[in-house]
Amino acid sequence: MNQPGILIQSRFLVDRLGPLDVPAQVFTPDDIAHGVQPEVARSVEVLVSGGEVPNALIDALPRLRLVACFSTGYAGIDIALLRARGIALTTAAGVNAHDVADHAVALLLALWNGIPVADHLVREGGWRESLIPRRSLRGRSAGVVGLGRTGLAIARRLAAHELDVSWYGPREKPGIGFDRAPSVVALAAQSDILIISSLAVPENAGQIDAAVLDALGPQGVLVNVSRGFLVDEVALLAALRSGGIAGAALDVFGQEPLDPAVWRDLPNVVLSPHLAGYTKEAGTDMLTQLRENIRRYFHSEPLLSPVDGLM
Repeated sequence: MNQPGILIQSRFLVDRLGPLDVPAQVFTPDDIAHGVQPEVARSVEVLVSGGEVPNALIDALPRLRLVACFSTGYAGIDIALLRARGIALTTAAGVNAHDVADHAVALLLALWNGIPVADHLVREGGWRESLIPRRSLRGRSAGVVGLGRTGLAIARRLAAHELDVSWYGPREKPGIGFDRAPSVVALAAQSDILIISSLAVPENAGQIDAAVLDALGPQGVLVNVSRGFLVDEVALLAALRSGGIAGAALDVFGQEPLDPAVWRDLPNVVLSPHLAGYTKEAGTDMLTQLRENIRRYFHSEPLLSPVDGLM
């Protein structure tokens, strides 16, 4: 049998991964630029991806046993196909949870305290007399949708701000220390603040829809640091313009980069360009975790960050 192969699908990762100390031949995007060459098809057991893999590429690799993702999200990968083929999937899960949680709270504080408006006012020579007093954050209710590593880190930070924190997710998590709501709508109805930290998987698309926004109500605010497709953006824009909700703080969008004209006339939003997990340390740690998952595969050791049901 041929020596096992590794295909690094992403050109971004070719140089950044560096030498891989494993008994495998390494292929790059150049080797599939004109289709999957026979040598690649015969040998590749590990596919290294930035987070999106066409089904046609998976189908062209009969020996494939592991898709190792640099990213935390894997919405661009057909999980059902991997499961049917018995192919494992690893991600950067957990690596930047603390950074994303910090950014979620930073967005919330900026929106709640009106920091962008206040900053602009001071720069233009104004002072606080033109502003109405804000509501205190302490004692408000916050709901976290998705209590994985990042969601739990967000919940703990919110609790430190003396917020009453609850959450929703598809499964109970005994001993977590926060109450679970029976549904996303129920969570929104009891929350002043709703923070989205759900898994970025296709089944969660549109999870935050008009019904959830209606339940959140005209005094509520939405924060999203997961992925834009989790929110019905048309419904969100309508709620922001009509006063259906008080405001939103967003790091992710349905289209990225976004069309700035869509958001420019909305004073009740705080926006950032998908940078919640974008830190120097996270980038280094994501590469380290990726390399370790590859090393473990070739040494028949338990994978470091497998996706449930795919290992």
